[in-house]
Amino acid sequence: MTKLMVLFFGTAVSYAQVETAQDSLMQKTVKLSEVVVEGEQKSDPVFSMVESEHSKKIVQPKNVADLFKDINGFALIKRGNYAIDPSFRASQYEQLNVQFNGGTKVMHACPNRMDPITTHVIPEEIERIEVVKGPYTFRYGATFGGVVNLVTHETDKGEKGYHGKVNFGDETNGNSITTLANVKYVHEDFDVNLNVGYRDFGNYEDGDGNEIPSSFKSTDYGIQVGFNPNEKQRFLAEFRQSYGRDVLHAGLPMDTDEDNSTVASLDYKWENANGVLRQISAKTYFSQVDHIMSNTDRPSFMRVDAVSTVDATTIGGRVELEWRPKENFKLFTGVDAFSVGREGQRVRSMKLNMNGDPLPMPMEFVDDVWQDSRIDDFGVFVEGKYPLAEKWLLNMGMRYDMVRSDINAPADDFVALYPEVGSRTENNISATASMKFMASPDVLFEFAYGRGVRSANMIERFINHFNVGQDPYEHVGNPFLDAEVNNQFELGVKAKKIFSDSFIDRVDYGASAYYSFYDNYIAPLIDESIQKKYMPMAPPQEVKRFTNVDEAYKTGFEVFGEIKFLEDFNLKTELAYVYTKNKDLDEALPLTPPLVTRFNFGYEREKLWARATYTLTSEQSDIASSFGEQVTDGYGLLDFRFGAKPFKHFTLGVAAMNIFDKTYNNHMNFSFVNQADFGRVPINDPGRSFSAFVQYSF
Repeated sequence: MTKLMVLFFGTAVSYAQVETAQDSLMQKTVKLSEVVVEGEQKSDPVFSMVESEHSKKIVQPKNVADLFKDINGFALIKRGNYAIDPSFRASQYEQLNVQFNGGTKVMHACPNRMDPITTHVIPEEIERIEVVKGPYTFRYGATFGGVVNLVTHETDKGEKGYHGKVNFGDETNGNSITTLANVKYVHEDFDVNLNVGYRDFGNYEDGDGNEIPSSFKSTDYGIQVGFNPNEKQRFLAEFRQSYGRDVLHAGLPMDTDEDNSTVASLDYKWENANGVLRQISAKTYFSQVDHIMSNTDRPSFMRVDAVSTVDATTIGGRVELEWRPKENFKLFTGVDAFSVGREGQRVRSMKLNMNGDPLPMPMEFVDDVWQDSRIDDFGVFVEGKYPLAEKWLLNMGMRYDMVRSDINAPADDFVALYPEVGSRTENNISATASMKFMASPDVLFEFAYGRGVRSANMIERFINHFNVGQDPYEHVGNPFLDAEVNNQFELGVKAKKIFSDSFIDRVDYGASAYYSFYDNYIAPLIDESIQKKYMPMAPPQEVKRFTNVDEAYKTGFEVFGEIKFLEDFNLKTELAYVYTKNKDLDEALPLTPPLVTRFNFGYEREKLWARATYTLTSEQSDIASSFGEQVTDGYGLLDFRFGAKPFKHFTLGVAAMNIFDKTYNNHMNFSFVNQADFGRVPINDPGRSFSAFVQYSF
C-alpha cells in the first residue's frame, strides 16, 4: 500500500507540471546556510570539504549517518540500524558540532542516544555535507572537534514552475524499502517544497546468516516556504516532523516504541553589494523530541517491566553581520544562543524477587532520567579574513561562550553526592588562527591552530546511575566538571595537475596531518567510593563517574589521490588514520577508529555511471580496555554500484554490497545488550546485500 500510494502521489502531481523557461540573468539567488562554498578558496574555512551527489551511491541509507560511511576520516558508531552516530577523527557526540542548514540543532531525548540528530531528517533531503575538520571557525556555535553542516536541497536554485520526484528503493538483506515523494513550486518571488518519506527496514543477516535484531519503521515529512521581497532579501521557513516506530536496538538495553520529533526554523538574509555592511543573516529554530522506550521484547522483561518516557526541547538562533572595512578584508561578527532542556521518567515494575520467585504484587519504582535539567549557551564571535599578500590569506577568529547549567529536580542520592548542586555558570574562550598559501593556481598549502572549548553535556553532568556507555557500568554525572579543551595544530596541501596531450586528463591529490592535546578531557572512570544502585550484586559492581582526565592527546593524518583518465574513468585512493592516548590510564581513548584505506575505480558519464569500491579496514589493537573494548580484527569489503538515466525523467540504480559475504564487525560497533540469543559481543555488520533504486523526476 505504501509503494502504491507514493507512486500514485507522484503520478498525480506530474499532471500539474508547468514547464517555464528560466532566465538565469533575471534571477538573483540569495544564498542561505552555507558554511563551505565549493570553489571559494578565499572564503571557506581551512581544512574544509564538501561531499555531495549522494543519489549516485544507490544503496539506501538507514538514516543520515549512513551518508558519512564513505567520507574519508569518518566512522560510524552503530547500536543497530537506526541509532547511528558519525565520528570524525575519534571525536563524536557533542564533540562534533552537528547541525543542518547553517545552525539548526536537534538534541536527543534518550540518554543512550537512540534518537541522534541524524534520525530527524530524511536522508534523501540532504544535498551535500559540509565539514570543517577542526576548531577553525566559530561562526556556527561552540566547536571542539569540527563542524558538520547537513544542507538540504535549496528550492530557490531550481528552475521556475512545478517540479518533483518520486523514488523507491529496495534492499534484499532485511527486505527493506525506502520511499520518497517530493513536489515543489518555484516562482520569482516565492517557492514551496514538500517532502514525504517512509522507510521500513527489517532485521538483517550477517555473513554467517545470523539474524541481527535491527528492524525499524519511520515516516517523515517536511515543508519549506521561501519568500523573496526583493533581489537583496530572502526569508525561508521550514517545518518537519519525523515518527520512528518499533525500533530494535541490538546494542542497547531497551527498544524504541515511539520516537517523535518536530523541527521548525526561520531564516532571513539581506545582501548588499556596496558599503561597509555587506550582509545580515539571522536564524531562529525550535525542536522537540518525544521518546518512549521499553524492554517488552527483552529477556529482562520476565523480571522487570521497564518503560521510559523522555523528551528534549531545543531552541536557539544566531545573528551574523558581514563587514568590508576594506575591499579585501572580510569581517564577521555575531551572536548566537542555544538551549536544551530534558525531562522524563523510567517506570519499573518488579515481578520477581532477588531469588527469582514471583512477587504477590509487582513493586513499582519511578526513576528520574534527566532530573529536569537544562543547559544554556550564549555566544559572541568575531572572525576576519585578510590577504597579507597576493598568495597569502590570514584567518583569525575568537569566540566567548557563557554556559549556564541547572538541575531542577535532583534525586536525593545525587544531592547527597553533590550537596552544592544547582545553577552554575562557565565562561569559555575559543580562538583560531590559520593561513592559506596559494603557491600556484594548482597548489594550496594550509596551516591552522584552533583552541576549541566544550562544556560538559547533560549526560556527563546529571546522569544518575544509568547505563549510558558501551560497557555495562552504571554511570554517574559530575555537575562540576571543567570544560574540555582541544588544542589542535594542522598542516595540509591540496594540488591538481591538468594534462592536455595524454590519456591522463587530471590528477588531484592532497594530505593533512594534525596533532591535538587535550586539557580536562572528560571521561567516565571507576569510582570505588560510589555504590551501585540497581541490581547491586550483579557484575560489574563498580560505578563510573565522569571525571576530567589530566593528559590525553590524538594525532593522525588523511591522504587522498585521484587520477581521471580517458575522459570518463577515474581511480581514487583514500587513507585515514588516527592514534589516541589517555595517559592517565595508559590506553587509547574510547571509540578510536582503525586505519581505513579505500580504493575506488569508477566510470562516469552524464547518463551512466559505475563504481567499484574496495575498503580495507585494519586491525584495531589500540583499545580502551577500561571501557570494555576488545581487539577488533581487520577485514576487506568489495562493493559495486551501477546507475543510469535511460530516459529523460528516470534514474535507475543497482548495487551489490559486501560481495564476498564477509562476516565482520567494525571497532565502533556497540556490543549486544539484553538479547536472548547473543552474549555481550560486538554487533556484526550486514552480510551480502543487493539493492535497487528507481526515481522518476519531472
